[in-house]
Amino acid sequence: MAMAEAAGVGQLGGAAAATLLTALFLAVVFRYQRRPRGVPTAEGTPAPADGCAVVPDREGSAAGDGLTDVIIVGAGVAGSALAYTLGKDGRRVHVIERDLTEPDRIVGELLQPGGYLKLIELGLQDCVDEIDAQRILGYALFKDGKDTKLPYPLEKFDKDVAGRSFHNGRFIQRMREKSASLPNIQLEQGTVTSLLEENGTVKGVQYKNKSGEELKAYAPLTIVCDGCFSNLRRVLCSPTVDVPSCFVGLVLENCNLPHPNHGHVVLANPSPILFYPISSTEVRCLVDVPGQKVPSIASGEMAKYLKTVVAPQIPPEIYDSFVAAIEKGSIRTMPNKSMPAAPHPTPGALLMGDAFNMRHPLTGGGMTVALSDIVVLRNLLKPLRNLHDASSLCKYLESFYTLRKPVASTINTLAGALYKVFSASASPDKARDEMRQACFDYLSLGGVCSDGPISLLSGLNPRPLTLVAHFFAVAIFGVGRLMLPLPSPKRMWIGARLISGACGIIFPIIKAEGVRQMFFPATVPAYYRAPPEAEF
Repeated sequence: MAMAEAAGVGQLGGAAAATLLTALFLAVVFRYQRRPRGVPTAEGTPAPADGCAVVPDREGSAAGDGLTDVIIVGAGVAGSALAYTLGKDGRRVHVIERDLTEPDRIVGELLQPGGYLKLIELGLQDCVDEIDAQRILGYALFKDGKDTKLPYPLEKFDKDVAGRSFHNGRFIQRMREKSASLPNIQLEQGTVTSLLEENGTVKGVQYKNKSGEELKAYAPLTIVCDGCFSNLRRVLCSPTVDVPSCFVGLVLENCNLPHPNHGHVVLANPSPILFYPISSTEVRCLVDVPGQKVPSIASGEMAKYLKTVVAPQIPPEIYDSFVAAIEKGSIRTMPNKSMPAAPHPTPGALLMGDAFNMRHPLTGGGMTVALSDIVVLRNLLKPLRNLHDASSLCKYLESFYTLRKPVASTINTLAGALYKVFSASASPDKARDEMRQACFDYLSLGGVCSDGPISLLSGLNPRPLTLVAHFFAVAIFGVGRLMLPLPSPKRMWIGARLISGACGIIFPIIKAEGVRQMFFPATVPAYYRAPPEAEF
C-alpha cells in the first residue's frame, strides 16, 4: 500500500515537473519570438478618383475585347467570394461554374473564427445568415472515456465573432446570389475544358455552356478556382497530391452533443472521429478511415465497420443517434487530399482555393486559407487600373505566393501534424502512443497550453513560430513525464523516439511548405514587389 502511494506521488510529481519544464520551454521561445512584420499591401495606393479600380479599355487588346477584366473558373467558396470581392472593386467578372445547383458535400461545413473575420473583411458575413448556421465556440476532445473542453480565445473580439457550421451548399448558394446581385458580374453555367494560351500567356478559356455549345471567353486575367478535383491545375502548378485517408460522412438527427456549440473530436482507433452541428436539428459525423480504400457501402461492410469498430468508441450520449444514422443508410465518403502549393507563375492566370492548395480537413482550415488568400489578392489588385500587361502583372503577382505563406502554411502544417499525432500507429508504437497521450494531456492543462494551439487552429493567431513552439512543447511535455520521477534506459529510449517521431512528423510538412517563405518571408524579393508603373 505504501509503495502504491509512493508511486502515485511520484507520478503526480513527474507530471508537475513535466508541466514546469514545458512552461519554461514556452517562456524561452516566446521571449525571443519577434513580433511579425507588417505585411505590405496595396491599401496605401490611391484609388482612381471615381472610386472604380478599372478604366474600361474599348480599343481592344491581346487579351480580348475589353468587356471582361477577370474570368473565374468555379463558383464554390473561393470562386464566389473572389467574384464578389473583385466585382465590388469595380472589376467586370465572368464566372463559369460547372453546376449552379446547390452543392451537396460532406466537407466545407465548418468555418473557423479566423475565417469568419475574413468574411467580415470581404463584406460577406451576411452569407451565414438565414441558412440555420450554428455558432461554434470551441472544441471538445475525447480520449479513453475522458474529455476536455477547449474554447476559442475570443475575449478580445466582438461578441458576433465565433466559428460557424452549416450546410456547405446553403452557404455557397448565398455567396453566389450575393455575387450575382452585382451588375458587373456574369455568372454562367458551363464546363471549362481548357485554358487558351498564346506564346505562353493565358488569354482566356474554352468551355461548353449549359446547352453544350463550344464557346471561348477572353480576359486579361483568368483565375482557376475549380476545386479539389481540378482538371486545369496541371497547367499552372506542379501538383503533388497525397490522400492519407477518407472521410465517411453521416448526418445524426435530433442529437444532443455533450458540449453544445462545440466541435467534438474523438481520438479513436485507428484515427479521429468528428462531430459538429450543421443545423439546429442535424449533427455531422465524419469518421476518418486511413488509406484510400474504404469498406464497401453497397455490400454492407461499411455499416458493419461503423457498428463494430467505430460505435463502441464514441461518447455514450451520441451512441443511439449514431447507430440510427447508420441504419438509415445515408452513408457517404470523400477522399481527404493534401497538396502543398507549388505554382508555375503564368502570365494571364492564377490558381486559388483547393485547386491551388489543400490540407487534411481535420482542422477545418480550408475556407479560412481561401478567404485569407482572397484578401491578399484583393489588396494587390486594388491599385491597378487595368490588367492588360500580362508579363508585368505576372511578375507583380509573384508577391501573392509569398504574402499568403505565413497564414496558409501555419494552418496547413497544423492540419497535417495534428492528423498524424491524433491517429493511432498502424503497429504498436509506444513512442507514438505517448505523443498522442501527451497532446491530450497538454491541451487539458488549459491556459497558454490550450489557448495557444486553439488560436492557431481557429485561424485567430496563425504564426508559424507559435505552431512549432507548441508542437515541440507537447513533445517535451511527453518526454518529461517519461523521465520523471526516475528515468530508466527503456524510458529514455522511448523519449528519444518520441522526439525523433515529432521531428519526422513536422519537418517534412514544413519543408514542403517552404521554410524561407513560411518563417522568413521578408527575405524573399517578391515580398517587396511594387505595382507596375503608370500603364496601370
